[in-house]
Amino acid sequence: MEMTVMTFNLRTSTASDGDHAWVYRCDKAARMIREHAPAILGTQETRAHMLEELRLDEYDWVGAGRRGGNEDEHCAIFYKKDELELIEDHTFWLSENPEVESSKGWDSSLPRICTWAHIRHKADGTEFLVFNTHLDHKGRTARVKGIELIWSRIREVRARKQLPAMLMGDFNSTPDELVVQIMRGEVPAADGMVEMKDVYAAIDGPIGTSANHQFSGNLEGGVIDYIFVTPEVEVLSAEIDRRRIDGIFPSDHYPVTARLQIT
Repeated sequence: MEMTVMTFNLRTSTASDGDHAWVYRCDKAARMIREHAPAILGTQETRAHMLEELRLDEYDWVGAGRRGGNEDEHCAIFYKKDELELIEDHTFWLSENPEVESSKGWDSSLPRICTWAHIRHKADGTEFLVFNTHLDHKGRTARVKGIELIWSRIREVRARKQLPAMLMGDFNSTPDELVVQIMRGEVPAADGMVEMKDVYAAIDGPIGTSANHQFSGNLEGGVIDYIFVTPEVEVLSAEIDRRRIDGIFPSDHYPVTARLQIT
């Protein structure tokens, strides 16, 4: 089966953003998402009310807040409910105690999480795993240890379910940093080499930026938002969408999309 997937850091809801506050961006973000019509959407920085206010009625979503329950920001996974069904989902914390809600790890400034979902395509029965995360913006050790924990969980769940997988999210790391080098298989993780592919490899020429542009449209920030897939997933194309919607940026990050084929 072929499908489009998207990762989108939507910038959290805070009145201090002034003219860029969520209330002014919500419908723009929803429109951007609908124009791409991803079968799978991973969001970051989204609070529970934001997830509801998007009014993406054609989707269901799973995920927990980083302080437990629906508290604080989510790494939600949306899936098109007419096409896909949820088999299992789980959220764990990027810490030395990953099953302890709201736990912080290493030098992390905040609790950080990863949500995963086991999804089945209703029509043809294709099954796959989706992992969505947001690594810490301050703690370098937390980012490295966090991505190693995520890779360990991907391996663990894949071993149990024997399914292809994708990992998406805001890594707060540019390609020259250790987190991305680990994910690209350029250097080993603590328990060996990662076996996933970066969808950006499907883009010819310079990739540009996906990073936090402070609603300025700046193109100099580098890439920090990623989608990785396991080897059996074919990446047909990838794109960073840097458009404004009705003159407004839907977020301070640009969404990343990929067209995938899963067999």
